[in-house]
Amino acid sequence: METTINYRPRRTMLYVPTHVERYMDKARTLDADSIVFDFQESVPPEQKTAGRELLREKLIQSCDYQHSELVVRINSLQSEWGEDDLRAIANLKIDAIMLPRIESAQQLLESIERIDQIRGDTLDIMINIESPLGVLHAEEICAASERVVAVVMGTTDLSNELKINQTKDRLGLLTSLSLVILAARAYKKCIIDGPHFDLKSVEACEFSCRQARDLGFDGKAVVHPIQLDYTNDAFTPKQADIARAKAIIEAIEQANKEGRNVAVIDDRLIEPSLREWAERVISLYNTVKAIGQNELLGVVR
Repeated sequence: METTINYRPRRTMLYVPTHVERYMDKARTLDADSIVFDFQESVPPEQKTAGRELLREKLIQSCDYQHSELVVRINSLQSEWGEDDLRAIANLKIDAIMLPRIESAQQLLESIERIDQIRGDTLDIMINIESPLGVLHAEEICAASERVVAVVMGTTDLSNELKINQTKDRLGLLTSLSLVILAARAYKKCIIDGPHFDLKSVEACEFSCRQARDLGFDGKAVVHPIQLDYTNDAFTPKQADIARAKAIIEAIEQANKEGRNVAVIDDRLIEPSLREWAERVISLYNTVKAIGQNELLGVVR
């Protein structure tokens, strides 16, 4: 039994303010699938220059952040800081650039064009959707470029602009979240939920992670290392998931050998499309397992 899906985990996407050296150093030791070095919201205007200089110093010194994907969130290219952010990372070895507050396909394409002019390559792009206009235009945004590999929700700004109360069940956000998930999936993008900001309540954060997983998100943004363990766990397939995935693939393969296109497991009809789910679950599990083994053996990024 073989799987054909090569799935990159983005269970956790940790935001790291670039102007605080201890946070930058701590991030090297953390189990985050993606690290987002943030020039934007978490960095005060008077610290923007310091943040750029510190990031350059740290990444020129070493890009060893274990298995983590390295992403830089720049300020909007329509702001006074965006162009300087791009120039600061022009020659740095990173995996992707994140663009904040994308609200139209035109804005996205213009930003990508400017990134390419300054860097001279075709780096992966991630985007924040964090406004009502961004949600309403999510389909055109996701359709605009194959360079976009991930969409990350900015749920705090979105909640504020929707003028909703932030409840545990996030009832007021569910329509917006679902619309962006639909757009991302329609165009084969990874989709990441926004962060949970209550650092004291593990129960509330775990609930938020499970809800995000069940809505269809690939992972969740994280604002504090204390959230990494249970957020990673929420988006990691369990043994029962793996057993079911393997059973689905084996049943479909056996059915095909017998000239049938569907299989039956425990009196439930298994259609061929379920094989993609099964392969993704197995690929994610195997990748996470391999990461753990490599780090035990001291294999670096």
